[in-house]
Amino acid sequence: MRFIYNLLFLFSFLLSAPFYFFKMWRRGHWKRGFWQRFGVFDTHIKAAVSNRNSLWIHAVSVGEVNIATQLIRSLERQAPNLKILVSTTTSTGMSELRKKLPTHILKVYFPIDWPAFINRALRVVNPEAIVLIEAEIWPNFLWKAQSRRIPVFLINARMSERSFRGYRRARFIFRSIFSSFAGVGVQNEEDAQRMITLGCRARVIKQLGNLKFDPAKVEERPAFSVADIFHQIGLSTIPRVLVAGSTHEGEEAILGEIFMRLKKVFPDLFLVVVPRHFERSQGAGRDLKKAGTKLVFRTELSVHSHLNPGDIDCLVVNTTGELRYFYECATLIFIGKSLTAKGGQNPLEPAALGKAIVFGPNMQNFQAISDSLVSAGAAKQVADAAELETVMMELLTNDQARHDLGQAAVKVMSENQGAVERSVQMILKPLRKDDIYITRTERK
Repeated sequence: MRFIYNLLFLFSFLLSAPFYFFKMWRRGHWKRGFWQRFGVFDTHIKAAVSNRNSLWIHAVSVGEVNIATQLIRSLERQAPNLKILVSTTTSTGMSELRKKLPTHILKVYFPIDWPAFINRALRVVNPEAIVLIEAEIWPNFLWKAQSRRIPVFLINARMSERSFRGYRRARFIFRSIFSSFAGVGVQNEEDAQRMITLGCRARVIKQLGNLKFDPAKVEERPAFSVADIFHQIGLSTIPRVLVAGSTHEGEEAILGEIFMRLKKVFPDLFLVVVPRHFERSQGAGRDLKKAGTKLVFRTELSVHSHLNPGDIDCLVVNTTGELRYFYECATLIFIGKSLTAKGGQNPLEPAALGKAIVFGPNMQNFQAISDSLVSAGAAKQVADAAELETVMMELLTNDQARHDLGQAAVKVMSENQGAVERSVQMILKPLRKDDIYITRTERK
């Protein structure tokens, strides 16, 4: 079983490695932490975990990093002696970790799932427990944790129909892994049943809710002033703002055309577009210019010192980590990856801010969340671009309708929070029991 997995993994890794490393190079700053992907940690990390009770938390990318941030704050209050190490897979995730977590929290790139690299990493960290956020299953990492008798917890576990079918087809590889979890926190009953089908023990599964409702309420001091941004653009006050967050290819062209028609009815309307991947910004800008918008890129504002009112009606945010601040000033918000691409993006952050939210038909990655918002009258879901324009026109015309959407969103958020604390209790309680808590001496 392990031989088959490693053979398949090696083949796929060698095949994809050139693209994978090219992507890292293109995004820049690839050298920092590069060797961590091979389980090689520097002396600072080795010294920090030496003779310490450490907890390893894995957060794949930005969404999981937001959860990890809340989780760590609670863990530090309740288990101050634990040394916490957080890993992520992407450079964007690492950027968010460094921005949101203090320096005493160790931050590393997750090692490539090859036995030698995993062994090397686990020998250095030697964690008392491992916490995986959502369903990030790497067999070698979990097999090695099993052999070292390290309890592994899976929190905020969600299992899409597609993932469920894939894991079920490969049960000969994954069943022993799922059965080894010391605790599994799921979002709903459907996820619980799928986890049991895949091999999880029913007694370790807890229905804790969706942890993403909690990170959405985090209050952070803005790194910049949105009002200053509009002042640089030539506007003395923040205008009526349509924010398109985490857009994907094809959506900017549609939004640009809709915006130009809406602007004829609402002359003060301003468009802010934040592509999901900032390296797409130039392409997004071309599509928006083609639609007729007068745009400026976020990174160009420092060199534009004499912009006048009316010179610019669209801002393309080609930086990372700033979407939240533009959400705060939004009159109306469109959630990207929901119109021309499948999956959707997380609508909870604007919901927590009490904003009027619209998204397209494709919210598969946040199905439970989007369904709960729509059913509570806290968001509008549209079938296509034509309906999107109609709904945007209605909401921009009706201040009360936007207010009602925002208030309903805040209510949904308040009713669903608390999953972080419940997850922390699930993690800490078994670690205090003799049958699960394995000391560092016993494990060596």
